[in-house]
Order: sequence, then C-alpha cells, then structure tokens
Amino acid sequence: MQDQKIIQGLAIPYSALVSVIFGLMILSFPIGAYLFFNSQIGKSIDYGLPITEIGFLKNKGLDWLSWLEIGEIFIVIWAVFVILFAIATLGPKKNMLSILSPIMSGSYGAQDGNYIVQTIKWFTVIIALSGAIDIIQQSMGIIITPPSFDNDLTGFLGITISPLIEEIGFRIILLGIPIFLAYSNRSSVKLFFKSLWNPHDNLSITNSKKSIILIVIVGILFGLAHVVSEQWSNGKFTQAAMSGIIIGWVYYRYGFVAAVLIHWATNYVVYSYAYLVSSVNEIRVIDSFSHSLIQTIEIIFLITGILAIILGIYQYRKDKLTKNSVI
Repeated sequence: MQDQKIIQGLAIPYSALVSVIFGLMILSFPIGAYLFFNSQIGKSIDYGLPITEIGFLKNKGLDWLSWLEIGEIFIVIWAVFVILFAIATLGPKKNMLSILSPIMSGSYGAQDGNYIVQTIKWFTVIIALSGAIDIIQQSMGIIITPPSFDNDLTGFLGITISPLIEEIGFRIILLGIPIFLAYSNRSSVKLFFKSLWNPHDNLSITNSKKSIILIVIVGILFGLAHVVSEQWSNGKFTQAAMSGIIIGWVYYRYGFVAAVLIHWATNYVVYSYAYLVSSVNEIRVIDSFSHSLIQTIEIIFLITGILAIILGIYQYRKDKLTKNSVI
C-alpha cells in the first residue's frame, strides 16, 4: 500500500516531464533541418558537398558517387527518424496520450503499451546512469574526452546517421539474428523479419538466459567500439557499454523502434540543441554544453531518469508482493 502511494506521488511529475521531453524531441526535427540547410555551422562547406568529399571517403575510388550530396543523405535519414517517431508515438498498442493517464494514476507498467514512452524512460535512465558513472570516474581521475570533428556540418551528419547504422549492426545483426536462431522453432522468412523487428513478441522465448548473456556481450562490444573506432577516450567505455546493454535489452523486449529512438535521442536530439546554441552564440559545440539552455535540458533529462529508476524499483517491489500474495 505504501509503495502504491509513493508511485502515485511520483507518477504525476514523471508524466509531466515525459511530456516536456516529448515536446523537445518534436522541436529537434525542425531545429536539426534548419541547422543543416540554413545555418553556417559548415563554414566553408554546405549541404551541397558531394559525399565523396567527406574525409574518410576521399581517394577511395568512389567517384561514381560524386553526384550524391550530404544534404540528400541527411534528409533521407531525417525522414526515416520522423517515420519511426510517428510509429512510436502511435503504438504499438496505444498512442502516447492514452498511456500518460494510467501512469499518472499509478499504473507505471502501462508504459509497455507505447514505444515513445518507453524510449523516453530508458533514454533518461541512460542519462542518469551516465552522469553517475562520470562522477565516479572523475573521482578516480578518469576523464571522458569526446572525439573532435574536422567540420561541424559533417560532424552533425555523422551524429545523425550513426544511430541507424549502429543499431542495425549491433542490435539487428549481432542480437536479432542470433536470438532468432536460438529461439525460432520453424524456418520462415516472415517470422525471421518479424523477429528482427521485435524479438520478444514474435518468438516463443521461455528461458531468456541466453538472450541476456548475448545482450551483455554485445553491450561490451558496443562500448569497445566507441573507444576503438570513434576515438573517444578510454573513459567512455563504461558509459557506452552500459548504454549498449540497456539498448540491447530494450531491443530484445520492445523491438527495433524503441531501441533506435533511444540512440537517436542521445545523438541527434541532444546535439541538435547543442549545435543550435553553438550557432547562435558563435561558440564551440563542446562549450555549448555549459550554456544555461543545454544545462536546463540536461537537468530535465536527469530528473526524469532518476524518477524512472525510483518508480521502476517501487513497481518491481509491488509486482513481487502481488505475485507472492497470489502464490
């Protein structure tokens, strides 16, 4: 009874913050498009730059791709995220608005009915845990240093593209396919693709131990990839591995849409505001994270994540007590 009162007391501010973050996510779409096509963050280059002129693609014998501009790549990926965001807002079972009322009344488990609410929940949990990890590591003298970009425009393009590419690689290929092979009881092309979209809802999984082990392994690989491939400092490994494990579990339990949107939120949403502040104030992107607007947004994310963790603990206790009373 006490747990239920605590859940009800925290659920209202939690739901309000979820709504605020939902609004910030929506606004990030026009902000990102404006920055890419109408701002001067690229300085000497703009959206018309051929993709073959991007650093790692130069002199790779890809002249046949010279007709493809970075603006075209950006808008296609941007549109994919708009579509995924719409899918997440409307489903899979209920739309976001119809989910918030039950949550405010104390039914924290109602989040399972909507992808975008789950996305916001686990995205903010990652933010809260990342903050805790950073504080602990700094106390031990471990500093997280982000990679530097040669150009802010191409850097923003990379930030926008990477959630989709990395989720296809780490979640669908390294998680989805092995989970299908481990749990499918029949050979079916339709079942294969449905299980890659949402493993838990399309496979008969009675024992999730193998999946959990695989999720942890892939999460560790995800952390290593950030240090080895993306040139983050070694301190990033712990944060990225934690994020990889959480996103992996979300993919296993709720599917590709929620997983990729969590990654999108940590990349595109956060950096669209950072690049906006950088552009308006003519400061470096890394310095924009000290601006009051970005710090306020980070506080909103942090408080929501802390509330999500507390509510999750109390909901778990409540469910366990209910289960025990039934037995």
